[in-house]
Amino acid sequence: MIADIRLQNFRSYKDATFEFGSNVNIIVGPNASGKTNLLEAILTICQGSSYKAKDLEMIMHQKPWARIDARVDNGARSVKLQTEPNGAVRKSFELGGQKFARLSLAKTVPAVLFEPEHLQLLTGAPELRRDYLDNLLARTVSGYDKTRRDYRRTLSQRNALLKRGNLPATNQLFAWNVRLSELGGQLATERARLVKELNASAQAIYKKLASSKAEVALSYSSAIPTKNYSSSLLHKLEASQQLDMARGFTGHGPHRDDLKVELAGHEAQATASRGEARTLILMLKILELKLLEAEWNKKPILLLDDVFSELDGKRRQALTKFLKDYQTFITTTDADVVVRHFIDKATIIPTSK
Repeated sequence: MIADIRLQNFRSYKDATFEFGSNVNIIVGPNASGKTNLLEAILTICQGSSYKAKDLEMIMHQKPWARIDARVDNGARSVKLQTEPNGAVRKSFELGGQKFARLSLAKTVPAVLFEPEHLQLLTGAPELRRDYLDNLLARTVSGYDKTRRDYRRTLSQRNALLKRGNLPATNQLFAWNVRLSELGGQLATERARLVKELNASAQAIYKKLASSKAEVALSYSSAIPTKNYSSSLLHKLEASQQLDMARGFTGHGPHRDDLKVELAGHEAQATASRGEARTLILMLKILELKLLEAEWNKKPILLLDDVFSELDGKRRQALTKFLKDYQTFITTTDADVVVRHFIDKATIIPTSK
């Protein structure tokens, strides 16, 4: 739980302090009043980075530094951002009096964010769903984030060789094929395991949210069998090498896979109504919340950035039932839309420019 937070030279805040309640905190104010900036600061103190801005953008314009201080789970945490002469930003952390250059997974605080872009999670590009899986794995599996970065670098190197399109490049591709297959197999195996775990609880949560008996199924969608993924991917890369070279990019691998969501036996990405799609997205975010809670053995912090008003009354009420056990931060321009769902259990936090 976050008890309070102080922001200095952070985004639109020169020096501001906020105290939080242990249940629902409603951050209210007009557009451009700093609501999302406050949410960014909360996520940064928990996870070490913002979901919207680069490090330099978090420092107030024309200021050389920014700082966030908070009391989290009865301990002090700080994030400091300092501009260097070359324009780079040096970020450092202090936890309980100890200083760190970076936050390891074990030193982060579990948190779940639901923001407007996530409303496209189901109907948007497959990249959004891959990111949903990867970001969840990065917060629950030690070393996964490094594997993902290594895969992306290797993929970039292979694509650069493909674009050269000559015989020397062809001879060099084998080593990159092997490395890409090894890393790709690790990513796909973890993703498939995660999807299987999420699927085990998906039906029950959707039923509570939608009051519907429609069957929900999650599966990992890939042109490559998840069993022996690495060896199968290597075979695919070798077999499609000429085609890849002709088009200048790698056509197989976990960067082409997807999370498939089925509702009542049909692919939800294509057939779900607007209301059904939003219920399925809520289901995915609650699955994320429950998984983090189980993995960390503590309740995550929940952040809702201007999405409560995007839901109809039925889905607001369903979501409210899940929020009561978590410290939650909700941004809104209209407190009345949110407050009536929580009666006297909410802490109102006004913001201003």
